[in-house]
Amino acid sequence: MKRLRWGILGCAAIADRAVIPAIQASETGELLAIASRDENKAKAKAEQFNIPTSYGSYEALLADPNIDAVYIPLPNHLHKEWTIAAAKAGKHILCEKPLALNAAEAQEMVDFCKEAGVHLAEAFMYRHHPRIARVKEIIASGEIGDLRGIRGVFTYNGAESKGDIRQVKAWGGGGLYDVGVYPLSAARLIMGVEPEAVTVHALFSPEHDDVDMMASGLVEFPGNVALTFDCGMWANFRNELEIVGTKGTIVLKPSFLPTKENDDITIQVGDEIRKEGPYGVDAYVAQSDQFARVVWGEESPTYPAQDAVSNMILLDACMESARTRDRIVLTGQV
Repeated sequence: MKRLRWGILGCAAIADRAVIPAIQASETGELLAIASRDENKAKAKAEQFNIPTSYGSYEALLADPNIDAVYIPLPNHLHKEWTIAAAKAGKHILCEKPLALNAAEAQEMVDFCKEAGVHLAEAFMYRHHPRIARVKEIIASGEIGDLRGIRGVFTYNGAESKGDIRQVKAWGGGGLYDVGVYPLSAARLIMGVEPEAVTVHALFSPEHDDVDMMASGLVEFPGNVALTFDCGMWANFRNELEIVGTKGTIVLKPSFLPTKENDDITIQVGDEIRKEGPYGVDAYVAQSDQFARVVWGEESPTYPAQDAVSNMILLDACMESARTRDRIVLTGQV
């Protein structure tokens, strides 16, 4: 069987915890190299995960002719630089979310990758889990009636981790960038249209470099349907998505971090409650396999790169609203 040959730029925890094991467990991929600016760190990581090659620079990995695609888990402010560098080297790119620091950067990255003829994907692994397609089927069937609202929450308490990259403003830190992007992307996915306006309130913490440690918001969609959400890095852990219709509700819990053991759907219609699942699917593996099949021309991307720009337009508006405490009308333009 053919294999997509992967390299990883950086030794981030998300790579260790999820993406490296997923590529190695996938049907389509093999992980051949990892790079770090600290050569010893790259060597240690390669030994830990039985990766054949390690490099002491990102440039060296990108110059490797045996690498077809790279995963970029670097801090947010480095996404644009290394995505463009990878595209110049002819590598396909899976980049961590959010794709960029703003919509203009994201559009530049998408345009550059298109011109270079490489596949660019934003790493929202939860969207590749089969229960997301099933949720859309249930909604389309009319079982829960007409949509009336969506509620999404994603919080955790990382306030004591001073110096964490998520708490560096210039690097794209903050709760909206880190976890708020999940309910925002999910609502756009479920609605199938772009939002009209947003209003967000946030806690900007001086002791955490003035990043938003908590945020709550209202995202208005056409048809008088709205997403209410809260997200952040200074609250008890919560991870849930609720879709409310005139006849019933759908709940995913955990919503954005499904595991093979905990990835079912709860549907309530009237007084009747049922569960579907568990599916037993690793969403990171599903993401890796779909990426490879797109590269090979066997599938079209479920979420094209331009979707990341649309999500950044919404995220930009959320940040503007949080800073100004105004309702921001979206134009859909970068």
